[in-house]
Amino acid sequence: MSALKAQVRYEVSSTMRNGEQLLLTLIIPVMLLVFFSLVDVLPTNTKDPIDFLAPGILGLAVMSTAMVSLGIGTGFERTYNVLKRLGATPLGRARLIAAKIVAVVAVELVQFAVLIPVAYTLGWRPTSPNWLAASGAVIVATLAFAGIGLSLAGRLRGEINLAAQNGLYLVLLLLGGMVIPFAKLPGPISAIAKSLPSGALADVLREALANDGVRPATSWLILAGWAIAAPVAAVRLFRWE
Repeated sequence: MSALKAQVRYEVSSTMRNGEQLLLTLIIPVMLLVFFSLVDVLPTNTKDPIDFLAPGILGLAVMSTAMVSLGIGTGFERTYNVLKRLGATPLGRARLIAAKIVAVVAVELVQFAVLIPVAYTLGWRPTSPNWLAASGAVIVATLAFAGIGLSLAGRLRGEINLAAQNGLYLVLLLLGGMVIPFAKLPGPISAIAKSLPSGALADVLREALANDGVRPATSWLILAGWAIAAPVAAVRLFRWE
């Protein structure tokens, strides 16, 4: 347990010292939220764009931190043999992955402490939001995205992993229902989007915070499936070097 706690502290402090990761995990979601709320260019189908965007950007923040930031950072640690040295300690793969996921949750708390007040400042006024359900969705989604990010980071070389993480981020951003409604996507693409972890998370968050989910029960099942399968894959696929 002491090894796990020490690794969690290291992961959190390392993230906070990394300017590029902070840009990705905090500043970019805030910029997207502010820009697309003030510049009405997205087909949100809502009277005020912030009503559609706020839950989606919260989901985007989870994906940015749990998948991209975590995956890229871990990939370069592996490339520079940092993880190889950890492999010689009693920490083990499972506890390393657990420590990274716990650290991600800590960073997400900081993100939400910034994003939610910004959304309210921009005019977001959710009626009877279910914050407990939203928090549960964030935790489940964190497991899913962290598993995906670590699966790539534990197998690919640093440069290839960097490109793969950013490419996947872009695909999930555009197809995940976070900034573009499912109804605005072509039929086959919409069906695929709803089966992605990003699409499931966006749908669950909109149901919890705005009572505007498309198929929340199914989205919960999809999100839970990703949250189980992805971390298991990460543990099995992960290599120290």
